[in-house]
Amino acid sequence: MNLLSTPLARLERLARPLTGRPSPLCDAHVVVTGASSGIGEATAYAAAAAGAHVLLVARRAEELERVAGRVREQGGRATTYPCDLTDGPAVDALAARLLDEHGHVDHLVNNAGRSIRRSLALSGGRFHDVERTMAINFLAPVRLTMGLLPSMRERGSGHVVNIVTWGVQLKAPKFSAYIASKTALDAWSRVAGRETWADGVTFTSMRFGLVETAMTAPTEAYAGRGASPEQAAARVVRAMEQRPVLVSTLAGNVGEVLNLLAPRLTDVLFARADRTFADSAAARSADPAPTAPAKVHRVPDEPVAT
Repeated sequence: MNLLSTPLARLERLARPLTGRPSPLCDAHVVVTGASSGIGEATAYAAAAAGAHVLLVARRAEELERVAGRVREQGGRATTYPCDLTDGPAVDALAARLLDEHGHVDHLVNNAGRSIRRSLALSGGRFHDVERTMAINFLAPVRLTMGLLPSMRERGSGHVVNIVTWGVQLKAPKFSAYIASKTALDAWSRVAGRETWADGVTFTSMRFGLVETAMTAPTEAYAGRGASPEQAAARVVRAMEQRPVLVSTLAGNVGEVLNLLAPRLTDVLFARADRTFADSAAARSADPAPTAPAKVHRVPDEPVAT
């Protein structure tokens, strides 16, 4: 691997239809978490179509089998691994099983996650919102990545794609728990990538904007405004082939620059937006704290993509 690897990969991708060469994902072992729906499901189909053997991870065994069945119907290869990624020992066992059954993992796509849009004014007495969001969005992908990293470094090859959000650049109101968890993963990935670069292991942070998935459905204002899961998946596959450090949006990049150059101006703009776009009915609804904080349960939060 060298500093020209990403631009050369882009040129190779453009020339592939003319040369007939297969995708770099052909015969690769690609782990996709959160593969039972949304971006994860679409990524499973896209990676399998490129020739990868997709190793599908999610809590819902039945949905995983549905996705795997469709992959096989389309001529691809898929193996399912039901797992609650907020269960630490289960994640350790998953990493060991993946390596035992397949020898190695070429790409890990940390896509599983949860989102919540709720103002701080409605978050009193709801610290479990922070705990649950951090558990699945930060601790889970870091633990799975660390379980697979030694094997990747020993082989001198590996790639980790972390699905984060443009929120790490914009810092939008009402997403404090969600953006904090994704920012932690974004920063951890950048540090880890610098430590593993010399060993041939690379990291990509995908700072997606809005993607229309089941997580965005409860928020009526998001309807028709985001990219499709298939569009997002195409970008994930391209990232696995080219291994860039970051995949971001123009709006996210502009927002990041404005936050640096005119922080008080962006505070004013976002404060006005915060008052304009109130908490949704779903966010205003109450749900009890979980009896087991380490476990993730579906609750009537107002979610957003990734």
